Amino acid sequence: MAGNRTAVVVPGHGWLDLDGVHRISGRCMRLVLEAEELVSSTEADLVVFSGWSPRGGRSEAEQMRDAWHGPAVELVVEPSAASTAQNAARTLPLLLERGVGKAVVICAPPHLARTRLFFRRLYRGSGVEVSFRAARLAPTARAVVWELLAFPFLPVQLYAARNELARRLP
Repeated sequence: MAGNRTAVVVPGHGWLDLDGVHRISGRCMRLVLEAEELVSSTEADLVVFSGWSPRGGRSEAEQMRDAWHGPAVELVVEPSAASTAQNAARTLPLLLERGVGKAVVICAPPHLARTRLFFRRLYRGSGVEVSFRAARLAPTARAVVWELLAFPFLPVQLYAARNELARRLP
């Protein structure tokens, strides 16, 4: 059930390095820094990091938690989400379990449209008010192309995420 706590949610982003190890990107590190700044200037007392590892090593969420140098707040790791839709679907139950009534999702500017779509639609009716903050990052051509290529998959991902939430929430 939603409560009066405020959380910051940070979806991960990573890639394989030259040794084949999945690591968070520089962009993802910037999201962590943005979360640190936001927590320092708001009433947020909880940060949820969400993101997987396709190779079974340390997840993006674990790497973001380990990179945290912000205020002493509750840090929660959701290590299994492989997509933005899964980030939304898998963080909502964690927020509800912890009495969160307001969440701020931090993402890169090119990712803002998809992030808003998934989080707004999946959090709707949960009692968790969601808002968004785009990190101060210059968009890269690669990121913009990635976002454009992802749009055709939105309906399928949203459908799957809604079904997952229906199984997980009472």
